[in-house]
Amino acid sequence: MKTYQERVCGLLAAVLLTLSTSSALAQAPALPGIGAQDRRAAVDTTEAPWRSLVKVQTNLGSRCTGVLVAPRRVVTAGHCLLNRAQRFLPASSLHVLFGYDRGDYREHRTVASLAVGGPFDPGHRPEGLARDWAVLTLSGDAPAGVEPLPLVRVPPEPGTPLMLGGYSQDKAQIITADTACAALGLARAGQGQGQGLLIHDCNGTRGVSGAALLVRVPDGQEGAWGVAGVAVAAQNSAAPRNIAVPAAAFADVAGGAVEGTALVGKAPVDTPSLR
Repeated sequence: MKTYQERVCGLLAAVLLTLSTSSALAQAPALPGIGAQDRRAAVDTTEAPWRSLVKVQTNLGSRCTGVLVAPRRVVTAGHCLLNRAQRFLPASSLHVLFGYDRGDYREHRTVASLAVGGPFDPGHRPEGLARDWAVLTLSGDAPAGVEPLPLVRVPPEPGTPLMLGGYSQDKAQIITADTACAALGLARAGQGQGQGLLIHDCNGTRGVSGAALLVRVPDGQEGAWGVAGVAVAAQNSAAPRNIAVPAAAFADVAGGAVEGTALVGKAPVDTPSLR
């Protein structure tokens, strides 16, 4: 009988296989990461925690999602910041839009500097995905009333309720979110400490790269959310198992508030079997 770790690693291998091939099952959706049942719904960008999400744009016209984690720090996916030669763009080519909704936005910030996890591997090997993060230092503080979300160093246990929202490619003018998904497990992606990947079943496709994988945190307030990781890859199948980089990978660089643990939701979660 396989151990839990072996099952999770097998799951990761299956996800990476679908990411590296152009073929897909006949019932697979047109966009990866959504699955047969699309749970995404529009959310209000003026409400928490969605107002802490941002649209990250480059001078090349590419776009992703990011999340504010400190007054002048935004985390996103590293691959969102690559040029056509697969090299990272300079900070001067990056822009962060707060409160973007249907072509309008609350405020704009330029980027003063950026730090990345390491070279992005277009072959989608596990080690490359584990380094697929970037921390943007903004030229000024975030708008008043937009609160940074705390980073959660300890990955959520399987079955922990999660949320994932962002500017999907097919709904790029608004934030849509899956608010009824869960963590599936943590898969090791390399030999070094912290070289792991979060596997989850949240609906998210192109454009949601860099979005916060949200988990409830204990701060004494009902409905408070923290960042368990950032979305970096999506599986193209009817029952997707998607990938995020855990917050522990970039917490020291990003700064801001850091939570030690994540709360497991009180409501039961029907977590798919890891087989």
